Amino acid sequence: MTADDAIANPSPPGPVAAPGADAPLAIEVKDLHKSFRIPTQRVDSLKERAVRPFAAREYRELRALDGVSFEIRRGEFFGIVGRNGSGKSTLLKLLASIYRADSGTIRMAGRLAPFIELGVGFNHDLTARENVVLNGVMMGLTPKEMRRRLDAVIEFAELSEFANLKLKNYSSGMLVRLAFAVMMEADADVLLIDEVLAVGDAAFQQKCSDAFHEMKAAGKTIVLVTHEMGAVEEYCHRAMLIGDGRIQHLGEPAEVGRRYLKLNFEAASNTNVAETALSDEVTLLDIWIENPAGERLANIEHGDEIRLRLELEVKRDLPGLYVGFVLANADGLGIFEVGATVKQDSDSYAIAAGEQVRVKADLQNQLVPGRYFVDCSVNNIQSGISLYAHNALDFVVFGPQAHGLVVPSHTIETTVDGGRNG
Repeated sequence: MTADDAIANPSPPGPVAAPGADAPLAIEVKDLHKSFRIPTQRVDSLKERAVRPFAAREYRELRALDGVSFEIRRGEFFGIVGRNGSGKSTLLKLLASIYRADSGTIRMAGRLAPFIELGVGFNHDLTARENVVLNGVMMGLTPKEMRRRLDAVIEFAELSEFANLKLKNYSSGMLVRLAFAVMMEADADVLLIDEVLAVGDAAFQQKCSDAFHEMKAAGKTIVLVTHEMGAVEEYCHRAMLIGDGRIQHLGEPAEVGRRYLKLNFEAASNTNVAETALSDEVTLLDIWIENPAGERLANIEHGDEIRLRLELEVKRDLPGLYVGFVLANADGLGIFEVGATVKQDSDSYAIAAGEQVRVKADLQNQLVPGRYFVDCSVNNIQSGISLYAHNALDFVVFGPQAHGLVVPSHTIETTVDGGRNG
């Protein structure tokens, strides 16, 4: 697809089916390994090199890829996701022949166009028109062919008024728009694209989105590396999650996105339990959230039950206790409150000094993704508050982004009445 096509056909096509298992292979990767030697001591000056020219240098090995194998079919839009340092960019550079693998094989059918960083190869002392022609020739087009497409590229980038301006006078936004428009001219069989979707303002991003849909419909084989899970689900037929240099999951984009979010939040924090809170009547020993197996959690996927647990120790005889929880979002807005009176047995609410109280609260999780805080209130049922622990616990809900505070369980029914005659 060219910029001419994108301009002439701005509306994205309908859903495009994934290539079948019998489609020919476009990319085949087998048992790929890649490591880097990282010096443990830096030599920052020429003087230091001259004084100690033969000093032994120590290195540590960074294993970027460790036995990666996968296949991509012709016409497939394939996503690669992973946390920073997972190995995804290294994999893309190996596919583009920028790096050489330590071992393993890469087989690719057709002409390749790598777009690892938008704007690389631009000469800032030349005008936009001159750079478009120059980059088109670098992509394998003839100067005549690129000049024929020149106006369409400039129009797609929305730079008609600045086409004869040198790039050194361009803003960063103008540069990436021009680079994206040039990229759309690549007449290649396989495109390798690294993080180029957040280009320009909202209107231009929609234009880029339409262009990607056109490329998908045209049967281009595209490998997209991104952190944007919405883009993976929107464009990709399949996706792959990489972590620690290995494939963690390969399959449906929605499932890969869910696992990516879970991996991010699991690595980002540990269980956060408030420091012990106490009063003259009770001591808050512990408060946490756990999964069905009893393992403590710092993060919960949207829809999974919130299993809140608390332990108290009573310091003197009390007629009874009420334990309550207030849940608030990161802005301090209270969302709901739950609680219950502690009951010793069927006849008595009294609790003796030295006894421990355990509270279990299982809550339906309809919260939108974000960080939440739990306040804990312990009340003497006769005299009032015994202890109040502000932000006793915090945790993160992860999942697809949504608006508001909660996503309630619901059903929606719609009907369309027939037209009326006469």
